[in-house]
Amino acid sequence: MTNVVIPLYEGVTPLDFTGPYQLLYALEGMNIKLAALGTNEIVADGITFGGLSDLDRIEACDVLLVPGGLGCIAALETPQFLAALQRLALGATYVTSVCTGSLILAAAGLLDKRRAACHWAFRELLATFGAIPDPGRIVRDGNRITGGGVVTGIDFALSLIADLRGEEAAQRAQLLVEYAPNPPFEAGTPETAPKPVLEAVNGRLSSAIAEAERRIAIVAERLRTVR
Repeated sequence: MTNVVIPLYEGVTPLDFTGPYQLLYALEGMNIKLAALGTNEIVADGITFGGLSDLDRIEACDVLLVPGGLGCIAALETPQFLAALQRLALGATYVTSVCTGSLILAAAGLLDKRRAACHWAFRELLATFGAIPDPGRIVRDGNRITGGGVVTGIDFALSLIADLRGEEAAQRAQLLVEYAPNPPFEAGTPETAPKPVLEAVNGRLSSAIAEAERRIAIVAERLRTVR
């Protein structure tokens, strides 16, 4: 049995964890727990996820998978949340994340001097916590596996399944969900997106990035004092 814990928080991006969850759930011998602090319900983009496990009551796991979302800033500002991740990471075979979940891992001190992926718009903020920003889609550094933005979670999950069960099992999972990406547009990265599209998305994210920079700087300073 492989025990997977996916910690959720208000403002998490659903696709960051539902994609990997779907693929992992298709495997035999998987025990996947969606967990949160102090509540059995989390609202994410208008969707309510209920029946959650109490994160503080989970003793151990084989895979720790932290999803991202704009709520990641509030999550990494919560010492109890970071402490739970630190505790679970101690005995985990794999410590992983999708999208801005890597910022949470970094704030918990779990990516210190390690290369890590993140959503492109927030990637450089990893350095604030001592991690090494890496533009890779899936980045491995020891037993740390981090995926880039949102839909990268599918690729990340297939890579993780290959580690857990072998490449054939990963390919079976890929076929089961008919994952054969062929997007109608080449606009999925800043490098390939048309300039007006990139400018529009940067404009939409600018205030969120500025706010994240401000709050992350405060958390990083506090953590430097504590550590």
